[in-house]
Amino acid sequence: MKIIAVTQARVGSTRLPGKVLKSINDISLLQIHLERIALAQKPDKIIVATTNEAGVEAICEVAAALGIDSYRGNTTDVLDRFYNAVKEERPDYVIRLTSDCPLIDPEIIDKVVSAAVTKRLDYASNTMATTFPDGMDVEVFTFHALEKAWTEAKLKSDREHVTPYIWRNSTFKGGGIFLSDNVTHETDYGNIRLTVDEPADLELVTQLIMQLGSKAGWKEYVAYLLLHPDLLNLNSNIIHNEGYIKSLLNDN
Repeated sequence: MKIIAVTQARVGSTRLPGKVLKSINDISLLQIHLERIALAQKPDKIIVATTNEAGVEAICEVAAALGIDSYRGNTTDVLDRFYNAVKEERPDYVIRLTSDCPLIDPEIIDKVVSAAVTKRLDYASNTMATTFPDGMDVEVFTFHALEKAWTEAKLKSDREHVTPYIWRNSTFKGGGIFLSDNVTHETDYGNIRLTVDEPADLELVTQLIMQLGSKAGWKEYVAYLLLHPDLLNLNSNIIHNEGYIKSLLNDN
């Protein structure tokens, strides 16, 4: 069985330009993100799916320094970018990650992959019902599901955000096309933000790394935040999934 982790990364960002290349202790968020993915046991390979925009050479250089392949594809049709990044290898499963989640946890990656493989699912994630912190997002789907979405999805929001066509038509959401399930945590931490979309997010993640390092487990970061409410509340007013909401409005 072949399992490939694909993480999307680009230099353009409306709210925080160049965010994945911003550094903490002289290490870029992208490097931190990739090093944490590499600690997961289930992926056989990691690919950085980036764009053809000016400046992406820096993204490719970070990946190459870690021995990780990169693929340059469509800027706005990220579904097309994902599909073309893996189509030659036709893996059994694709793990979708995003580089604005620098503290992604390898334990969670392996947990979602195990759910998909053990239950023979077309799609598994921890995002259809959110109990993990925002920034611990993991989606796992078969290559067949990815190819079907790539062929059939027409909405711009479906193309830009890769998986809406899949999870919207999943059995977990009441659909009948893709057999699916959601991985949950017994304690709901879905209101905590460990992603980086805004300057306040970057400040929070910077403080966590300065205090705990870049290799701590997600539970350690959460425990620290719960003991420091001022830091926890630093980015608490930011809208969850704002980019996807804007895409839906553009569909209309």
